Amino acid sequence: MGQHQLSDHTTLRLGGPAPLWLSHTHDADWRDLARAAGAHAELPFTLGGGSNTLAPDQGTTRPVIHMATRGIRTRHLVDGQVAVTVAAGHPLTDLVAHTVAEGLSGIEYLGGIPGTAGAAPVQNAGAYGQEIGDTLTAVIAHDWTTGRTARVPVAECRLDYRTSVFKQELGRWTILSLTLHLTRSTVAAPVTYQHLATALWAPLGSRPPLAEAAAAVLHDRAERGLLLPETGHDARQAGSCFLNPIVTDDQAVALRSQGAPVYRTPAHRWRASAGWLLEACGYRPGAEVTRGVRCSTRRTLTLTAQAEATAHDFRTALEAMAANVRTVAGVDLHPEPVFV
Repeated sequence: MGQHQLSDHTTLRLGGPAPLWLSHTHDADWRDLARAAGAHAELPFTLGGGSNTLAPDQGTTRPVIHMATRGIRTRHLVDGQVAVTVAAGHPLTDLVAHTVAEGLSGIEYLGGIPGTAGAAPVQNAGAYGQEIGDTLTAVIAHDWTTGRTARVPVAECRLDYRTSVFKQELGRWTILSLTLHLTRSTVAAPVTYQHLATALWAPLGSRPPLAEAAAAVLHDRAERGLLLPETGHDARQAGSCFLNPIVTDDQAVALRSQGAPVYRTPAHRWRASAGWLLEACGYRPGAEVTRGVRCSTRRTLTLTAQAEATAHDFRTALEAMAANVRTVAGVDLHPEPVFV
């Protein structure tokens, strides 16, 4: 407990003080921590790795729960299925590496995504055709509106493209653990993305060896600037800054005629590439958007904070980019980072 600077706990390294800081490291301590946080007038903000978080310069008066629990448990089921339960504070990349090393398929294409396992259901984290929701069976979460901790089955998580009930009702829930059902296998899920197929020198639809596929994901992410660097001009970032937007049938036709990547979702809606739309408005890798805020040197869709940047500058950059896309293409972009 005590005051922390949010800038010390987010990958953007932005944000002011958090006077009521509660670090959750052991399951047995949750009841006392929840009691302390629940006594406050405002709902707490749950912070994992801080990789998808924009914290205000003035800080926050809300209690901040820093999720720092670790641990993975497995339970063998029938027909080669294995239930994997992971603590919410466990790094997602470490979870992926562990399951691949154990010969378990289902999340091998999620390697390299920053943040914690507990944040993955909030965003329904996904890459290369896999989403955490594909194998998620349930989460254990605390509901701050009722003061109770309960098991939330996947059917009640309302998972969709980069969203869930936990994001739609932000502040209501704190995820404590999640359980996945993975499959014992020596091969990975079918390759459905051309970038990955190229990295593997394999055709689309093929099922490469599990460890080889997981390594190819990390290689491809590194080649395309999709890993979080520890140093350099691109180190202070929050990954992709906008979601791929929903577009109408007419917009999809018009965008495709201009060469834009447009794809149909499982819900039969069209989504366009946010990165392509930004570049159509003139943004380029390395370009300055506002004072102290630049596009990554590797990709336009990632915004980076430079030494002089403030959280206000970063939010202004997001708003300016979205406004330009709306003016030029008539499409609304929605920021991916969560605002404290």
